[in-house]
Amino acid sequence: MLHEHITIGPLALAGELILPGNACGLVIFAHGSGSSRLSPRNRFVAQSLHWRRLGTLLFDLLTEAEAEDRTNVFNIPLMAHRLAQAIDWARLQDDRIAALPIGLFGASTGAAAALVTAAERPKDVSAVVSRGGRPDLASTELERVRAPTLLIVGGADPEVLRLNTQAYRLLNCEKRLEVVPRATHLFEEAGTLEQVAEAARDWFASHLTSPSASKAPN
Repeated sequence: MLHEHITIGPLALAGELILPGNACGLVIFAHGSGSSRLSPRNRFVAQSLHWRRLGTLLFDLLTEAEAEDRTNVFNIPLMAHRLAQAIDWARLQDDRIAALPIGLFGASTGAAAALVTAAERPKDVSAVVSRGGRPDLASTELERVRAPTLLIVGGADPEVLRLNTQAYRLLNCEKRLEVVPRATHLFEEAGTLEQVAEAARDWFASHLTSPSASKAPN
């Protein structure tokens, strides 16, 4: 398994790349407001993806100075630009990484950035998963998303569920809205984050397939 600490873009945004042997895809994470590449929930999901031969890239979308300005965590165009830089970074690596199909996993406001990036880079993004996200913040870009998209929302998070339901109707791609019973916004209830990880793992495993990857071992 490849495990590297890397930097992305001209601002040298810190990131962590983990690539299992015989990886069949790469999932780039977009954290939400007030979070970073060290988000324990995103890292939990990332570990789950590794079991399905999916590589993960978690990185800071904002510099420390940018993160201190609260308005930046809602600056979706800026965050989408940073995600695009991460995609470009991956495409410039050796064949083991560059050839992998890419998925985007977004949480909170990071979900909007992931969807905007998917709309702007349809040839580069093969699937999107949103966890407790704000897809509504992707605005008119929602209708342009072509990558298969899974929206995961807590059943006990009524406002975000309402916003996701509205956004779901605007998507013109393969899509699914998964509601996790009893879960609140941060999926802190017992077993709920495990349900998120399982749903994300299955979605990416179904939609990220590398032609060079062989069948997963039993």
